[in-house]
Amino acid sequence: MSYYVGIDIGGTFTDAVLLDDEGVARLLKTPTTLDDPARGVNNALALAERELGFAEGSLLSQVDYFGLGTTVATNALIERKGVKTGILTTRGFRDTLLIQRGMGHWAGKELHEITRFSTREHPQPVVPRELIAEVVERVDYKGAVVAPLDEESVRAAVRGLLDQGVQAIAVVLLWSFRNPAHEQRVAEIVRELAPDVYLSVSSDLAPVLGEYERTATTALNAYLGPHVQRYMNQLQESLHQRGMTGTLRILDSGGGVITPERCGQTAVSVLTSGPTGGVLASAKLAEQLGTPNVLTTDMGGTSFDVGMILDYEPVVSPRQEVNGYHVLKPAVQVTAIGAGGGSIAQVIDGQLLVGPESAGSVPGPACYMRGGTRPTVTDADVVLGIIDPDYFLGGTFQLDREAAVQAVKEHVADPLGISVEDAAAGIKQIADHKMADLLDTLTVGKGHDPRDFVVYAYGGAGGAHCHGFGHELGVQSVVVPSTATVHSAFGAVMSDLHVAAELSDPLATPVWEGAAEMLPAARIAENLARLEAQVREQLLDSGAEPDRIHVQRYAEVRFRMQSKSLPVALPAGELTATDMQGLLDAFVAQFEETYGAEAVFTGAGVEIPSVRVQAKGELRKPAISAVISGGSALDLERPATRKVYLPGGWIDADVVRGTGLKPGDIVDGPAIIEHPGTTIFIGEGQQAAIDRLENTVITTKES
Repeated sequence: MSYYVGIDIGGTFTDAVLLDDEGVARLLKTPTTLDDPARGVNNALALAERELGFAEGSLLSQVDYFGLGTTVATNALIERKGVKTGILTTRGFRDTLLIQRGMGHWAGKELHEITRFSTREHPQPVVPRELIAEVVERVDYKGAVVAPLDEESVRAAVRGLLDQGVQAIAVVLLWSFRNPAHEQRVAEIVRELAPDVYLSVSSDLAPVLGEYERTATTALNAYLGPHVQRYMNQLQESLHQRGMTGTLRILDSGGGVITPERCGQTAVSVLTSGPTGGVLASAKLAEQLGTPNVLTTDMGGTSFDVGMILDYEPVVSPRQEVNGYHVLKPAVQVTAIGAGGGSIAQVIDGQLLVGPESAGSVPGPACYMRGGTRPTVTDADVVLGIIDPDYFLGGTFQLDREAAVQAVKEHVADPLGISVEDAAAGIKQIADHKMADLLDTLTVGKGHDPRDFVVYAYGGAGGAHCHGFGHELGVQSVVVPSTATVHSAFGAVMSDLHVAAELSDPLATPVWEGAAEMLPAARIAENLARLEAQVREQLLDSGAEPDRIHVQRYAEVRFRMQSKSLPVALPAGELTATDMQGLLDAFVAQFEETYGAEAVFTGAGVEIPSVRVQAKGELRKPAISAVISGGSALDLERPATRKVYLPGGWIDADVVRGTGLKPGDIVDGPAIIEHPGTTIFIGEGQQAAIDRLENTVITTKES
């Protein structure tokens, strides 16, 4: 028997999926070990071995494929644990990274942070000014050499950085994406003088228009690269020492998996690795269920992450914002707020606030009995009767209800002068409304009708809250996948190889009428062909089969003189003026849908700042035939009903073991469906049906 493993290391729990070659998937969950994430991975593998009755340490020798979603790059950036990094740039442009863009002080922040003007600030630079060195050279916007490269200035700059102890160097010269000759020669000199220094070169990593964004991307990659590379080397060595001979792949931000070696080379590609897995798993499920438009919601212990699937495809952005920096690498669009099961509730100036601060897994919610004393959303769910303290994680993780009651009483109920139950209900309502508001912003706020969507609710806490945040929007239904508790890990094991590449070769016409004839279709096609050859080679080197490679081609299009562009798909092969006209028509339609018809300004003409390709190499994996929630204590008896507190008082809710349900079963609310890894609450006036894939589909009884 061969096995396929997917693991996602979250802020509170480490999730694992163990898939065998007969399609049986086992779902496993263990607390994250923040001091040593690898130990949490080993704990998950040990749990799988106990489930299968294997000897300790014997599983990896039978693993053909190991997919990992990791926060190693994100954590290193947030905690500023990257290496000492220097930058080599064109003389006169030393302060590009420090100045940033005008939006640098609010990029990636939540609304409540943006509106606090007095506390807004640019992110701390990953490279201080004294480690940014200038070299003498100049290339103009057409790629012509204005001033030749002074190699002695390069050598002097490199020696100066080495004398200051840098471990990584980023090379970012002006207009190098139009003519990379100077930048490539600088890289050669760095390798001559410092062969052991980690090197990140913008014309290799992100040959794209945008001086600040290109600098930030290259600098971040140099800053994080050695840390990520070391982590990947240690991980591979650890797995091989334990007997694994199979393939290791890392979930990247753009919608697939990449090799550990490429992960080390392009560390910025995995900055949002973890949340991506759930969206990818949802896209595969959407195809099976026939739900083309999906809002993916991942409520874990630390955050609430929302993604979007349109026409069965995850929405991918060619840019991303991470920790205040703009990064020129594609990423599945995931918006997060601090509203997880571990979000802390507190009263400030008479107002009840929930999140964004999280208790994490250590000390965790008060009910975890790990030293936490402050109330969280999970504590509120325990107080309200939604979560059974004796059946958390299938009865393998006991919770202390009295500790939850005491925390809610001391920090919320007493300061507000209300009952413990009303305080807990208030915590839950605020968390639910915060999540519903985010969903509303991402649908109605962007011109989408929520009634066209289905919500997929996953993550350990998603099932307990989706009855509230999902139906408040008026969506068609809410689906809790059978893999909900480990959905991101499921994405890691089922994802395909993925590579993307972008090239800036700015083109513009001052008029709209006749623009299709003016745009050089052959030049655009030539650039796309170069990128296509590049990504195909990378996929083949990563083990893709030639006949299972799929390529999508895009042009970034905008009205002339505007700063933001929209990605528009292009057909394969050679391009003609007719294709250019189709490109412009599609751009206008997309622009109208995004910003409104009144914002269209064809009088400005058109610009195409860059083109890009996204390529996928499909990997052969078994189709899912059955799902088993592992790590449970199924011999625990369950009551037929349980008291649950809703605004207005206590009610009786039916209690159903999820492991006993089968396709076609119906559960009327109010009810609680208890799975070993999650609890699903069905509200009053709602109904849950178990579909053919054992997903729980929640609708209103009327619908």
